[in-house]
Amino acid sequence: MNDVRYLQRFENFDKSFLLLKEALSIETPSIVEKAGGIQFFEIAFELSWKLMKDYLEFLGYEVNSPRAAIKQSFSINLLEEGGVWLDALMDRNLTVHTYDETIANEVYQKIKNDYFLLLEALHNKFREIICSDSQMMN
Repeated sequence: MNDVRYLQRFENFDKSFLLLKEALSIETPSIVEKAGGIQFFEIAFELSWKLMKDYLEFLGYEVNSPRAAIKQSFSINLLEEGGVWLDALMDRNLTVHTYDETIANEVYQKIKNDYFLLLEALHNKFREIICSDSQMMN
């Protein structure tokens, strides 16, 4: 079971998710701390769609992009709020390719108020899947 790719990917996602959670817990972050939070979001988001991709491939689906991973994951009820996931993808792409302090502040608030909850739900869902899979293997 340890050679299942999505399990390995979850370990990395778990680490990045916990770093994002820690960054977002800062009460009044400086601009540098906000930038760090955005960077942790970018990493966690990247790993989240790759986790979905690996899991979907494990189930027999073919996935070639973040958008396809989100749409297919939503269609099999791995995700809720598919539209918000697509918004998060657009904002992740925006922050990766440009830096504007106003946009950064807006995206930071979306991460804190909306996107973190998506990642947390995915994190919890995979904890359930992994726990269920390990029980079936025993």
